[in-house]
Amino acid sequence: MDYIRDFLLGIWRLMQGMYVSLLNLLRRKVTEQYPENRGKVFPYERMRGCLVMPHNEHNQHRCTACGICEMNCPNGTIQVISKKEVDEVTGKEKRALDRYFYDIGSCTFCSLCTVSCPQDAIEWSNDFEHALFTRERLVYRLNREGSSLAKKERTAKAETV
Repeated sequence: MDYIRDFLLGIWRLMQGMYVSLLNLLRRKVTEQYPENRGKVFPYERMRGCLVMPHNEHNQHRCTACGICEMNCPNGTIQVISKKEVDEVTGKEKRALDRYFYDIGSCTFCSLCTVSCPQDAIEWSNDFEHALFTRERLVYRLNREGSSLAKKERTAKAETV
């Protein structure tokens, strides 16, 4: 008697699986044909695609070369190279950003660098096409050639005091 019950139960479960397969066969396809419809694919707004350093219209950025992003990176993806400059107002030496390198090939997209940056100098873009033939081309320089630190804007409250 157990043999017949197990046999019928096996046939019933086989029919359930075939029913699910048949439903999936008849459903509308949802696969995106990515290379063909490249202009129609829009990633989500919060997607972490590539690290960028925004510059204003005067080729200025907000990075002070403090190195906090480099220290917080768990696998050494970021390399901040600074140089010494003399401040025009005070005459003291200060650090200035010379080169900012980002290796997207070893990045884990954890966002510890952007969260810890006190100046909000780096942020994520939605760029997601990073396929290359060599790893050396996955290292990007984020600061532009000849860029400088943006001057801090004075607020109305600071001017009245």
